[in-house]
Amino acid sequence: MGITNHTGFDNDKYLKEQTSAILERVNRFNHKLYLEFGGKILYDYHAARVLPGFDPNVKMRLLQILKDKIDVILCIHAGAIERRKVRADFGITYDVDALKTIDDFRDWGIDITAVVITRYQNQSPAKAFKNKLELRGIKVYLHYPTKGYPTDVDLIVSDQGYGANEYIRTTHPIVIVTGPGPGSGKLATCLCNLYHEYKNGIKAGYAKFETFPIWDLPVDHEVNLAYEAATVDLDDRVLIDEHHLRAYNVKTVNYNRDIEAFHLLKRIIEKITGGESMYQSPTDMGVNRASAGIVNDSIITEASYQEIIRRYFRCAVEYAMGLLDKDTLNRIIAIMKNTGVKVEDRKVVLPAREAAKDAEKSGKGNAGFYCGAAIELHDGTIITGKNSPLMHASSSLILNATKHLAGLPDKMYLLPENIIDSVTHLKKDILNGKMVSLDVDETLIVLGISALSNPAAKMALENLKLLRDCEVHLTHIPTPGDEAGWRKLKVNLTCDPEYSSKSLFISG
Repeated sequence: MGITNHTGFDNDKYLKEQTSAILERVNRFNHKLYLEFGGKILYDYHAARVLPGFDPNVKMRLLQILKDKIDVILCIHAGAIERRKVRADFGITYDVDALKTIDDFRDWGIDITAVVITRYQNQSPAKAFKNKLELRGIKVYLHYPTKGYPTDVDLIVSDQGYGANEYIRTTHPIVIVTGPGPGSGKLATCLCNLYHEYKNGIKAGYAKFETFPIWDLPVDHEVNLAYEAATVDLDDRVLIDEHHLRAYNVKTVNYNRDIEAFHLLKRIIEKITGGESMYQSPTDMGVNRASAGIVNDSIITEASYQEIIRRYFRCAVEYAMGLLDKDTLNRIIAIMKNTGVKVEDRKVVLPAREAAKDAEKSGKGNAGFYCGAAIELHDGTIITGKNSPLMHASSSLILNATKHLAGLPDKMYLLPENIIDSVTHLKKDILNGKMVSLDVDETLIVLGISALSNPAAKMALENLKLLRDCEVHLTHIPTPGDEAGWRKLKVNLTCDPEYSSKSLFISG
């Protein structure tokens, strides 16, 4: 089950069909549609990994096509602000991610119409976040927990329920409602505004745009199983949409939360609109045309296997760190068994572990701990690195990989000994640090300095960009400095659920 670099997804074909589907849905609703965007609009790296060829920003390209027809509402759950929930791929909290999203949208020439803080209950961090946005000229709305939800539809759809939240004013026919991560309150925001629209005599509609699961692929297709693996902490399961099957005798899939909530959502929409909903299933509500972009199913299948393995490693590490419970870990293990994949099917896993054994044989680890790392370059070449008293395994790996890419001898030293000694002296004798070997962040800085006077280091430096999207595995949980450096290099990183030292607190 090796990694392939061939394309399995056609962005242009997808864009054409997806744009047409959204415009067709707008026309069905009197030219006013609230479109809930599930998943990530920007930097959808999960989609890019399981659909090789998928542009992680293709949904933003879609919005640019529709630019003159859209307003954008950004939702963030007050509880996520309070808990300082973190977006794993960037290592930043959801409130910071919301600020980044606003900046990113502006870079693409699209302004955020409003930010909605959902399920607001006077949380102090949420208040501070609201003030921060308003001081920068961004319109902020507060939405409160909906009275009567989820059992009392009459109270939910009333002035004491949805009507208690302020109407968000928009001017364009398509209102994109998005937010960082699941549970941000996107659906409730759509329904609140839908309630206000009907009170004002505007017969608007609702639809959902969510890439995964892909509704017209089989329930056990590897892409949909990779989605289950990606949302294993939410216990999302891909199921046959029984509502759709009964209504149309057509087998489609959706995920359990949408299927379970459909009867309630249908009743709410019918209460708001005062008539029968045109939707007979959660699949009806979707406008996803992702399958139109798939041009090579075997490539997509293999990529999905690899994503399931990556997700297993992430869960195993988060369990070791106390961030996940045993039930969640067991669910991802079950997905691994059901698909028949093993961690060794990830080509960088065994070489990394062999590198750690080599470090142990040589006795050149760090404080008795022996760590290995491996990277698969885009041409399939595997490069390894191991730790030493001077350098983390990740740092060694990066230098070895860039030397290979630059055509430099493996035994050539890129970093001057005097600079390494100076950094070590700073960490150990000045800052009283316990870990003095260079982590990735420090190694990148030292490499940048060395490139000023060393042509070989400059050649290696220029090849760092070729590491992007490469597969990397470590035999240990990375230190903060390693993790930050790898994130900047934008690799697909996994690691064994093992710590690199006996210390309970690791600072670098």
